[in-house]
Amino acid sequence: MMRDLTRALTELSPPGPGEPPIAPLVAHLREAGVLAGCAPCEAGGDGLAHEPGDPGHLVETLAAVGAANLSAGRLFEGHVNAVKLLALYAGHSGAAEWREATACGALFGVWGAEGKAPVRLSNGRLSGEKLFASGADILDHAIVTTRDDAGEVQLVMVDRARLEGRLFPDEWSVSGMKATASGRADLDGIEIGSEDLLGAPGDYLREPHFQGGVWRYAAVQMGAMRAMTRATAAQLEARGQAEAPLQAARLRRMVTACETARLWLHRAAGLVERTEAQQEDAGPAMLARLTVEREAVTLMQEMDAALGAASFATHHPVERHRRDLQFYLRQANPDGLGETAIRRLRESEATARAWYLA
Repeated sequence: MMRDLTRALTELSPPGPGEPPIAPLVAHLREAGVLAGCAPCEAGGDGLAHEPGDPGHLVETLAAVGAANLSAGRLFEGHVNAVKLLALYAGHSGAAEWREATACGALFGVWGAEGKAPVRLSNGRLSGEKLFASGADILDHAIVTTRDDAGEVQLVMVDRARLEGRLFPDEWSVSGMKATASGRADLDGIEIGSEDLLGAPGDYLREPHFQGGVWRYAAVQMGAMRAMTRATAAQLEARGQAEAPLQAARLRRMVTACETARLWLHRAAGLVERTEAQQEDAGPAMLARLTVEREAVTLMQEMDAALGAASFATHHPVERHRRDLQFYLRQANPDGLGETAIRRLRESEATARAWYLA
């Protein structure tokens, strides 16, 4: 099934200057069952999003989608994130409704990036706007971060019907990840009832499921790293250069980058996604995210040296992967993420010893 999905997503994303339309990408995710597979087992899903029986399967599913199309991977990762938040914080009152929607293949996402007017929740009404709202014109349900009157982060759920006329995906004007349609969302004036609240104020920031979840982004990115490595190897083989010493050395470093990413991500997922996960387990996940970024940059440098200027042509197999990945790798305050990771690893004596810090 996963092979059929990646083939379909790849066929929707042929090399070229145009961007694949978002609706067919999501349709293939839905038809392949990976959206519904995120639902809890008791709701008919595979429990893929939250504490999966095999965390490595989630790593490889995210990577497979990312290898075919990074924009599809970003939307799928956002869906996994959202369903996990529902599993953690929906409580008993609204759990059945959201589980049923997930099991039916509804697409969820999480919008956190603030616009010029940050989103606030006061007296049962939202104000402000979100930027980088991935899937702005295709999500069925969006989980939105807000600040309440006390300044605490509160998650709220907003369905697609209430967002009509408030989404501006056309404002997403960037060089990479265009197909995610991550435009602006104007939330000003939307009424929020108690049934729309997800968890208590401050729940969203709890570890290990806040920054501890950044490994999922990196798993999608690893998929693109693998796709570019395969494409580079095929191109060098076609040119008769695969065994040339310098080219073989470049391929070796690309393979090493992919394997380094895999080892870090499987370890991070195994820690964060277990039932007994602790807040210090967020540290390895953050380190995995930073490691994948470094390895991905190295991989693209080796790829560019191996393939030369020809690979920058818009119809080259690696061109969109490179363009999307260069944008997707960017993150806010990477130095701060690294500092937080080390602080988490030092929170317990056992963890500090395990990571050579004590």
